[in-house]
Amino acid sequence: MEEALVRAVLFGTPILLAALGALLAERSGVVNLGVEGIMALSALAAFAVALDVGPFLGVVAGVGAGVALALFLGLFAITLRANPFVAGLAVAALGLGASGMLGKRYEGVPLQKVLPEVPLALLALLLALVLHLLLYRSRFGLYLRSVGENPKAADLFGVNVEGVRYLALGLGGGLIGLGGAYLSLAYRPSWTDGMTAGLGWVAIALVILAAWEPLRAVFGAYLFGLLFFLQFRLQGSVPIPSEAFAAMPYLLVILVLALSGRSRAPKALGQPFERGR
Repeated sequence: MEEALVRAVLFGTPILLAALGALLAERSGVVNLGVEGIMALSALAAFAVALDVGPFLGVVAGVGAGVALALFLGLFAITLRANPFVAGLAVAALGLGASGMLGKRYEGVPLQKVLPEVPLALLALLLALVLHLLLYRSRFGLYLRSVGENPKAADLFGVNVEGVRYLALGLGGGLIGLGGAYLSLAYRPSWTDGMTAGLGWVAIALVILAAWEPLRAVFGAYLFGLLFFLQFRLQGSVPIPSEAFAAMPYLLVILVLALSGRSRAPKALGQPFERGR
């Protein structure tokens, strides 16, 4: 039982970090469906830099890649006011495609220095608490929530709506990038194409499950982590096809999306903002 809980926390950590990043953006009104691609490209950037200069700078590279790709999404979703859902899916495809192409030279290459999992897992938990305090105990959090609920009213009170959304999207991209770095430098210290394995999509569903609340996301991430652990542990020990175990976490995702109507999203989520209109 103790082992299951530990593995649930460790495997749930990249899901938690990615979910916190998506949650931060969505509380400002920006939909980020590019999480999967951002995680993948960040994992590659972290691994490539870690091979040459060490894992800590690899983490910086992973976070930087996450910020850059998230801001690239912002160019379309915020500045150009393109359809945020289409833009997010395009970023997801871009990140997955670019990481798969650029990462071929790193497949099968061992990483000499590995980051410890437990400190990063504790950092993710701390970041969830920090994000909660940021949202509900700071002026910036007030601005961010107001922009996500009623950007026109926030603009009338002098809040830079686009600036807040860019900042939330960039910070969120950094958290997603940290989740990608955790995958390639700590949890699975290697690079393989497709190593995110749908965790970005799970993180997006987790945001809905957590009703856009950071502390609730913690429990949801560990639940998903436990399911992923059980799918490996129970295979072969019970007379159920392995495919059924592999599908468990994703079936829960489908269930979450089916029940998403019961969660109240930020009112301006996915709505572009233009002053004077």
